[in-house]
Amino acid sequence: MQVHYTIRIFGKVQKVGFRYHAYVNAIRNNISGLVRNESDGTVYIEAEGDLDDLENYLKWCQNGPQWATIDRVDVRKAPLNNHTEFVIQH
Repeated sequence: MQVHYTIRIFGKVQKVGFRYHAYVNAIRNNISGLVRNESDGTVYIEAEGDLDDLENYLKWCQNGPQWATIDRVDVRKAPLNNHTEFVIQH
C-alpha cells in the first residue's frame, strides 16, 4: 500500500548536506517525492512509498547526516501526490 507523508525537520538542518543525504536515502528506500530548504530554517520533505520503506526512511530522518542536529521531526499523513521520482528542490 502506497502512503504519503509530509515531513518537517527542525534543528541545525541547513548547510549540512541534509537535502543531498535525504535524496540518497530516499533512493535507497524506494521513496519518491521531494526535499527542500524552507525560509524558516527547516527542511521540508514529501515522501511516498510502501509503509515499511517509509518507516525506514523516517528512522533516518530522526538522525539525518552526521553534521545535522535534529530538534524535532513533524510527520503528517496526506493524500498521495503520485510522485514518480525523488527530487531536490532549490
